[in-house]
Amino acid sequence: MSAPLQRITILGTGLIGASIGLALRAQGYGGAITGWDRDPAEAERARRRGAVDAVAGDAVAAARASDLVVLAAPVHAILEWMEKLAPALGPEQLLTDVGSTKRLIAERAGALFSGPRAAGFLPGHPMAGKETSGAGAAEAELFRGAVWLFGEPIHAAGVAAERVGAWRGWVERFGSRIVDVEAARHDELCAWASHLPQMASTALAAVLEDVFGGSAETREELRGVGGRALREMTRLGASPFPMWRDIAHTNAAPIAAALEALEQRLAQMRQELTEPGLREEFARANRFRRDF
Repeated sequence: MSAPLQRITILGTGLIGASIGLALRAQGYGGAITGWDRDPAEAERARRRGAVDAVAGDAVAAARASDLVVLAAPVHAILEWMEKLAPALGPEQLLTDVGSTKRLIAERAGALFSGPRAAGFLPGHPMAGKETSGAGAAEAELFRGAVWLFGEPIHAAGVAAERVGAWRGWVERFGSRIVDVEAARHDELCAWASHLPQMASTALAAVLEDVFGGSAETREELRGVGGRALREMTRLGASPFPMWRDIAHTNAAPIAAALEALEQRLAQMRQELTEPGLREEFARANRFRRDF
């Protein structure tokens, strides 16, 4: 029997953090959930929605009183919280995160949580989200059908190790499919599966803003002819910058490699617009979508 998670603290009550709280309640979690956010209004919004029971005034004190602490923030903030919490938590406690890159987090965790009195650390990343942010957009069903990536637990022994199993069990109850992946491989895969689509959508939306955003007339003209394809291709362009700034900073090399490959393919397609090679590009794309 895994050690129960009777007290959970969520640091960062935006879209992901508040959705975790709502998902826990929807799946019958009966323990206490405390929330904290650097924006007190956001934390209060999460409380009013039922994602957390109470808003912490002192985040470190709340974490110290918890069985599990979830770091639901952009990557740089996660790294800062790890530094603050490492000396405050004990070996029976578990710390996990939802950061979108993992190499730096895993490296820092290995240094901070390696002592005999250190808490356990479980790197995590739910592959779920929206182009909108904040507790107001949170959903209990956000993680259903999504992949939740986990790295190797760091210094999780005894009760902390049991809590790793307990948390993974709750994630499965959310409806997520758990995939275990090493940190560097995680960042490489996510550069292609998540970060490249975001950057491509942002670039497309930015180009369209340059060309059509100069006046209400041209914007309306584009909106009048733009259909589902344009809406879907630019949807991610509405994503918040702070999270993606941290992703770009902490996964720059893999993202740059993916962008370079896309740039080369676009240049090739530009040369093939009236050539037979364009047919093969569509054939490759069709095969990918058929087998995906």
